[in-house]
Amino acid sequence: MPTLQSKTLLFLLLLFALLIGACQPPTMPVPAVNTPLVAANEATAPAQPAGLVVYSGRNENLVGPLIEQFRAATGIQVDVRYGATAELAATILEEGQNSPADVYFGQDAGALGALDKAGRFLPLPQAILDQVDSRFHAVDGAWVGTSGRARVFVYNTNDVAEADVPNSIWGLTAPQWKGKVGWAPTNGSFQSFVTALRVLEGEEKAAEWLAAMVANETQIFSNNTGIVEAVGRGEIALGLVNHYYLYQFLAEQGESFPARNHHPSAGDAGSMINLAGVGILDTVKNQAAAEQFVAFLLSAESQAYFAVETVEYPLVDGIVIDPRLTAMADINVPDIDLSDLADLQGTLELLQEVGALE
Repeated sequence: MPTLQSKTLLFLLLLFALLIGACQPPTMPVPAVNTPLVAANEATAPAQPAGLVVYSGRNENLVGPLIEQFRAATGIQVDVRYGATAELAATILEEGQNSPADVYFGQDAGALGALDKAGRFLPLPQAILDQVDSRFHAVDGAWVGTSGRARVFVYNTNDVAEADVPNSIWGLTAPQWKGKVGWAPTNGSFQSFVTALRVLEGEEKAAEWLAAMVANETQIFSNNTGIVEAVGRGEIALGLVNHYYLYQFLAEQGESFPARNHHPSAGDAGSMINLAGVGILDTVKNQAAAEQFVAFLLSAESQAYFAVETVEYPLVDGIVIDPRLTAMADINVPDIDLSDLADLQGTLELLQEVGALE
């Protein structure tokens, strides 16, 4: 039997063990075996491409499918706000640095120039600018053209022989055209045309032409599509539009649609070649993704889309234009730098002064 002395020693050892245990930190639960593996997978998973917010003055029917192609090809989500070109440019200026927009996609050089003048664009990479002729990008590299559009007179072939269509915008002010011509004063391309008129002929002459057109009861439409439609129905004889709107109606109604385009040969603002273009805003969240979007618009795939689907003029070499189009080289265009069309506000004020715009 154990002695009293050995019992005392055993008791002291047990007590010492209990005291040591009480001083240890509480035991933590053992993590699941796969916890470190899950964390590693999360850390190494490829990040999803950052999305873009595009403010587009280009019609959704025209460019929506192309933007969807970009989404599919890159995995980059693109949220698009569609609206009038001038209104979206004004919105960006009003929003300032709080604008959610990353990219502005406009339908004319005037609105692009207005944003450039306000310092709202970041410079584009030279590799992008070099893809188009210097006529079709900003001098400072802030924006680049993506497709070309010619200003034309669309006319009703049942009511007017092409030989009788005026070859100058001034011819439209003649009495025989009273109430027979349509225009769209709120349209961005029309406003750029008026800005070009101001640059080419001066403020006084531009105001004189606009006032004469108002006095000649020029019919007001909300857009180019409405003008071409009215010409086809014979409601008006002529309209001032971009060239490509006619081809939407020819595609839908066939060659019997009674309207065709005429390129005035006088070389005034009525025969200018404007452009749709794009710029990256200074509020961009992911500049690399934005540059990828701009580059996509100048890719052979996109340029062919503009040539075929929207019947516009591609601006990158090597793309065949629609055979129904007059080659740009054969159009007597005015000598104007599209970067000079930035004074959109002055044009809006002039249109209001003469009563062409409320």
